[in-house]
Amino acid sequence: MIVSTVNVNGIRAAVKQRSPDNLGLLAWLADTAADVVCLQETRADDDQLAAALAPALSDGWQLASAEPHIKGRSGVAVLSRRPITAARPLESDEFATHGRYLEVDVAGATVASVYVQTGEAETDRQLEKERFMTALAKRMAELADRDAVVCGDWNIAHTENDIKNWKGNLKESGFLPSECQWLTELLDSGLVDVVRALHPGVAGPYSWWSWRGRAFDNDAGWRIDYHLATRTLAARTVSARVERAAAYAMRWSDHAPVTVEYRG
Repeated sequence: MIVSTVNVNGIRAAVKQRSPDNLGLLAWLADTAADVVCLQETRADDDQLAAALAPALSDGWQLASAEPHIKGRSGVAVLSRRPITAARPLESDEFATHGRYLEVDVAGATVASVYVQTGEAETDRQLEKERFMTALAKRMAELADRDAVVCGDWNIAHTENDIKNWKGNLKESGFLPSECQWLTELLDSGLVDVVRALHPGVAGPYSWWSWRGRAFDNDAGWRIDYHLATRTLAARTVSARVERAAAYAMRWSDHAPVTVEYRG
């Protein structure tokens, strides 16, 4: 099974054809070998999402989605070429309806799409992010005894190898010591960052670059889009890659798809 994850930075913008060289998300979906695709930051309700993805759904993709509770923010979804047998939001009094987590059962495995808040150091936004991280860690512990992978935009760069300008971000949300330690504890609990496992000890591969300046051209990015898999599934990882666009003008999101192949 091939699983891909990408923050689309607004589904309606991502599906637009901007130029002959930038055909958007729909063209990527038509061409990808992925069996399951996790989407984040759709910024659309369920009806708007289905309308934007209508050509892909007509082509056979199945869709499960969790719309945002505030218009124009968050929203996650899972597309699958294989039957989705169940779909579940995060079991949380605060976050169940926020459109930040959705898991599905497909092909004998559980695949989840997650969108962790951006946060802002020393503000209420950061406290909300930390509360979500606590709820997410609880659910991931419950998934430990099955074949499961939680994919998405975690908005945390784990180590210095995961962010180009790490020295300039030591006090910024996304690279705070407490956030990095939280990810370390998840990995110590038995989860596996499968992209890093196949690309050890190197800078990147980055998955997000600012639209501003020459961040993309200079590969001054962040690796914040992860596949965290349980040990049984991680042991069957075949390959992992970031599908970085060939040129800035060909990007349909500020994130690139992160794609992992697992043996059956």
